[in-house]
Order: sequence, then structure tokens, then C-alpha cells
Amino acid sequence: MDLKPDHNPMTDEEIAGRVQQGDTELFGILVERYGDKLSRYARKFLSRREDIEDLVQEVFIKAYTNIQSFTVTRKFSPWLYRIAHNEFINAIKKKRWEPLPFFDPDTLFPHPLSQENADRGVLDHEMKEMLERHLRKLDPKYREPLVLYYLEELEYAEISEVLQLPLSTVGIRLKRGKEMMRKFLLNHE
Repeated sequence: MDLKPDHNPMTDEEIAGRVQQGDTELFGILVERYGDKLSRYARKFLSRREDIEDLVQEVFIKAYTNIQSFTVTRKFSPWLYRIAHNEFINAIKKKRWEPLPFFDPDTLFPHPLSQENADRGVLDHEMKEMLERHLRKLDPKYREPLVLYYLEELEYAEISEVLQLPLSTVGIRLKRGKEMMRKFLLNHE
């Protein structure tokens, strides 16, 4: 069986179910599917590459160890992001003296540009710079839902699960975060 995520038609939930039933080598597919995403998410919390790599590995170890607690009728990604969120927050608590970094735009927007999309590339670059400048100004309680929604492309319900907040709170924080971003942009112009 090919373990590359692009070649495996099984959903994350199906793979997790098979891992729960003892087909443990399939967990590697989940690692391949989520490794880069979790590394990108970790950069929101930590700046040192070694710390990020170690924490992402720890997330996968915890997910594998606790795979039996995953309910296969639910979505896998919020469950995994919740484990990651807890690991990253714990790492911050342990390293209070280390300043929180901001996002590496090349990591957040890893879109290769083709020649015919040069104009789009300029706009994307400007958008990256704007996001980097202005997201940094947001309180983390507004920044994190925006990152999960726009950059990690999670739905409101999934964000609610990851952050362990009521759905209505997620909606409010997203709305307020967007309003704050709008104000930053208007003041910038």
C-alpha cells in the first residue's frame, strides 16, 4: 500500500479507525498529511526550528498514544489540532522568557507563482506583508481564531473544538478580529 497522502483515497477518519483496529502503519499517512500543517501552526507559538520539530513530533506521539480516544464519526483534524494547541501552549508556559514570534509569511502562504500570475503574485506578497504587520497587533484570543479560519481553513465548529470555546464565542472573536484588522488597514491607508 502506498503511504503517500496524495495517493491514498482514505479519509483521515477512516485511517484513524483502521489504526484503532491495529493497522498501525497507516498512522504514517496522517503524519505526512499533517506534518507541515502542524509545523506552520507551531510557528505561531515558537520561533526555534528545533523546538517546533520536537513539539510536532510530540503531538504525533500523543495522537498515536491516544488514538483510541478519537471518535471516528467526528472529524480528525480538530482532534489533532486540539492536541497540538495544548502542546504549544504548554511549551509557551515552560518558556515564558522567550518572546513569541510572529508568522513566517512564506510558511503561511506557500504558493508557487507561475509567470502568467505575476500580478497575482504582487498582490499576494502585499497581502502577506499586511497580514504580518497587522495580525501581530491583535490580542492572541482574536489572532488565533483568524489564523485557524483563514490560514488553516478550519470551520467554525472545528475552531470551537480546537480552542474549546462555544461556537458563538468563536464567531464573536472572528468578527471582532476582522473588525480590528479592518481598522488597522484603514489607519494604515
